[in-house]
Amino acid sequence: MISNTNERQVSLLVIGLLIFMNFTGLNITILEPDGALYAGIAKHMAQHNDYWNLFADGHDWLDKPHFPFWMAALSFEVFGYTTAAYKLPAILFLLMGALYTYLFARHLYNEKTARWAVCILLTAEHLVISNNDVRAEPYLTGLIIAGVYHLYRSQRSIFNYHVVLGALFTACAIMTKGPFALVPVGGAIAGHLVFTRQWKQLLHVRWLLAALLIAVFITPELYALYQQFDMHPEKVVFGRTGVSGIRFFFWDSQFGRFMNTGPIKGSGDPFFFFHTVLWAFLPWSILLYAAVIVFIKKRRLATEYYCISGALLTFALFSLSRFQLPHYLNIIFPFFAILTAQYILSLSSAKGLQFYRVTQYTIMVIVAVAIVGLSVLYQPVLNYYALFCMLLGLLLFLLLPRWLESGTGALVFFRTCAASLVLNIFLNLVMYPDMMRYQSGSTVARYVNVRFPGVPVSFWKAHSYALEFYLDAPVRRYDNTSLRQAVAAEPVLLYTTPEHTDTLQQQGYNCQVIKEFPQFYISKLDLPFVNHATRSSALQRRWLVWVQPGKTAWAGK
Repeated sequence: MISNTNERQVSLLVIGLLIFMNFTGLNITILEPDGALYAGIAKHMAQHNDYWNLFADGHDWLDKPHFPFWMAALSFEVFGYTTAAYKLPAILFLLMGALYTYLFARHLYNEKTARWAVCILLTAEHLVISNNDVRAEPYLTGLIIAGVYHLYRSQRSIFNYHVVLGALFTACAIMTKGPFALVPVGGAIAGHLVFTRQWKQLLHVRWLLAALLIAVFITPELYALYQQFDMHPEKVVFGRTGVSGIRFFFWDSQFGRFMNTGPIKGSGDPFFFFHTVLWAFLPWSILLYAAVIVFIKKRRLATEYYCISGALLTFALFSLSRFQLPHYLNIIFPFFAILTAQYILSLSSAKGLQFYRVTQYTIMVIVAVAIVGLSVLYQPVLNYYALFCMLLGLLLFLLLPRWLESGTGALVFFRTCAASLVLNIFLNLVMYPDMMRYQSGSTVARYVNVRFPGVPVSFWKAHSYALEFYLDAPVRRYDNTSLRQAVAAEPVLLYTTPEHTDTLQQQGYNCQVIKEFPQFYISKLDLPFVNHATRSSALQRRWLVWVQPGKTAWAGK
């Protein structure tokens, strides 16, 4: 596949636009439940200047390691407690992943493959979505490919700075998700050495050195867990005492989930990730499947096995696990991107090129239909900034034939990137901002910050991590006894449901409904909500209520 001399300049322009696209979600309200939960934990960490203990829901919290919370808390210290401050470090780590994808692909193949791999990575749909619903995956995406790259480069001497950096990035990945982060890193390195039969390199002393360095670098995580949990067996965690944070880190959070024996359980489907890839890696998923099949068929001709080994070993392990979520795959997208870019650039037969063009233009049509369909079905409120950015993407789509030879693979490739650019700008600047009106916790917090500045809000039979993060005042939690005591001292502002407000009224409280807010979990979209005609039936209701002693007639919303 040959493109003209403008291909490099076009690819750099597209990469710049894709970086911009990934930043367009920076100020979109943090999604519940997980994103807002993690933001609240980091906020508590920064507010209390306590970087060793994790707290959520008013008590000690043991589920995820500390590294992402450390990064978000440091960002809060610099930029304040804002949406952008929470998302910024995650996006920067993702862009670090794009940089290391480029460096790794350039060393394995060539500079053009590297640039195309970056374009594929930055347009992979679930990776873009994860910049809105920020959890651990953007951090892992950057850290894992960085660790693999430096350990790959370390194979020149017993000790060099690449061993240290590879161990450091791998340790940070472990402090982000746990020891399973070793699977894609170790799988990539060991897999290549096994397939190429480099037995001496496989048993080289540098890997022992790397393991020792990783053990040293994860000591902050082990110390934090030890002092919060292992030193305090009296703490109640997961409904019991005597819980070891270090055991949970090394076993229950990893193998316990894999074998479904830990405190957090799931129900796995061995084919879950096979169909998840179809949408999560759009607009490149069909080509990815083709790339993997072709690689396996021609494996004896392969020049490297790092990407296929790291990707497929991790994919297989996730598929066998009983605890599965779509965003788990994001961490191996850099491997997928390199495999896919190399496959596209290797196409030379008329049949292969025809398959490539038909596949990608079909996906572009699907993207266009999706944008129009969502606009008609959901009926979002458009804004001029979004329209301008979308027109910019459309202009790029139309101008590409002027810069690239017509009929080349490069034209198809960058038009696919342009289609993804338009789609994700539409999602980030039109759809998500409009949908966030229905996340009651964040809208309640902003309403209270303006109308009742400094007044605490209390949860009553309803909960919202977004409210806790965005509220400028404290959030309180009561049981029946403590609520009665609190109301006796002063009126209490409650976040609750209409049904539980009725119950409070029957119990003798004076309840004045300040305002009603629609509620829907945007991270769990379904057709009744997306369809504007049926949206009202999909919504729940949350009330902001003043509660005082005595039983008198109470006002409506």
